[in-house]
Amino acid sequence: MTTIQKTLKGLWSLIVGLKVTGKEFCKPWITVHYPRQEVTNLESYRGHIDLVPRPDEPKKPLCIVCKRCEEVCPSGCIRVEGHVPGEQTGEARQLLLISNVPLPNSAARDPICAADKTLRVLDGFTLNYNYCSLCGLCVQCCPVSSLTFSSDVYLAGGSRRDFEYDLLRRLKNRKIKV
Repeated sequence: MTTIQKTLKGLWSLIVGLKVTGKEFCKPWITVHYPRQEVTNLESYRGHIDLVPRPDEPKKPLCIVCKRCEEVCPSGCIRVEGHVPGEQTGEARQLLLISNVPLPNSAARDPICAADKTLRVLDGFTLNYNYCSLCGLCVQCCPVSSLTFSSDVYLAGGSRRDFEYDLLRRLKNRKIKV
């Protein structure tokens, strides 16, 4: 190939490239230039999970401490801690398989009455967002809909500890909307 043919081929490639660039330059922008602009369409955004407050008491969670979210989480990033009212936190309990048949290796205590089994108090709900895969299984399996996805879009941190959330404390520190 001669030098003139190479030059003409290069110029033609340049013209085609400038044509594509010109078309795209005239189209409206799709991206948001943060921090000058902020995203406004967050209806479909799924951030990390958050606890849903009770309708009558906005500082208390709707969670019944069934621990299904902890069990179903494939990443193992959820930890739920709770207790039955009337017992000390961390106190050993006798767990029953069937009436009056203790679970092996459970503490030797009187059997729990049926009313105590259903009523539990949430002591802690932590999420390690570093490991969360945002699958949503925890939100789907919750029997009382006590979990939802947050709309925190602008998350940033300097270390991994910045993404280890105490969701119970977040709920208690949340401002109440009037």
